[in-house]
Amino acid sequence: MYSIEVLGLAAVRERVRNVPKQMRYAAALALGEVGRAARADLAAEARTAFKDPTPFTIRALLSRPRDRWATTDRLVEIITPEYPGGKAVDPVDVLRPEVEGGARKLKRAERAFQRVGILPPGMAMVPARGLVDGPKGDGYGNVKGSFIVQLISYFQAFGEQGYRANMTAKRKRSLAKYGKSEGGFKRIGGVEYFVSRGRGEFTGRGSWRNGQQQHLPAGIWQRSGTHGSNVKPVFLFVRPPRYTERFRMGEVIAQRARDLPQRFNQHLVRALATAR
Repeated sequence: MYSIEVLGLAAVRERVRNVPKQMRYAAALALGEVGRAARADLAAEARTAFKDPTPFTIRALLSRPRDRWATTDRLVEIITPEYPGGKAVDPVDVLRPEVEGGARKLKRAERAFQRVGILPPGMAMVPARGLVDGPKGDGYGNVKGSFIVQLISYFQAFGEQGYRANMTAKRKRSLAKYGKSEGGFKRIGGVEYFVSRGRGEFTGRGSWRNGQQQHLPAGIWQRSGTHGSNVKPVFLFVRPPRYTERFRMGEVIAQRARDLPQRFNQHLVRALATAR
């Protein structure tokens, strides 16, 4: 979160009531204008720093909630990506590693899969190559939220409050569209999903001793076709990526804040000219 303040107005906010009314009014107007311009600058910066940023990200950067406006009693304009609430991802969590560098937080789906023991501790999920370019992609380099919800439901990873959304065995069979092919082999006309724990010996339920040889990399996979022979990765489990700083949020805001003295002077002249 960043903020733009007016300094030097007779001991700032602690003594703001001693500042003439016209000065406070001019300062609040100037801060509001600079804040709106800074938000527009950040949206433009996002379009430069990221490839195809989502409308959700742009809206979060442009949003200006009323409780963060500068007022005559609070000469501070707060600038931060706005969280819309509900089940949406907090854009602050998404953008922080891009601003500060370092590892990102686990996403909601990752926490859900980790909670039920599917995603190992210390690992993250990345979509398999080609997944985001197909019908399961959202057009902005991400996987559609509806598909992620389907996977969470399929593996019954919704918590206690959302357990009714977990997929039943009947629904899984419907999704798979089982049928018989020539030769008596089972045919998966739809799709089945399963988890690979990675290459090695695996017996199930977390045991790796004296078990079946695993040859697929760790992740969530799908199978279809005759005897489930068409196998493709969906998400792979990897070490969490580390980001370098590439979204110049503080720098962009500081650059726009240089306009504050001029805007303040302009509004102060008008305010004093119309003062009663």
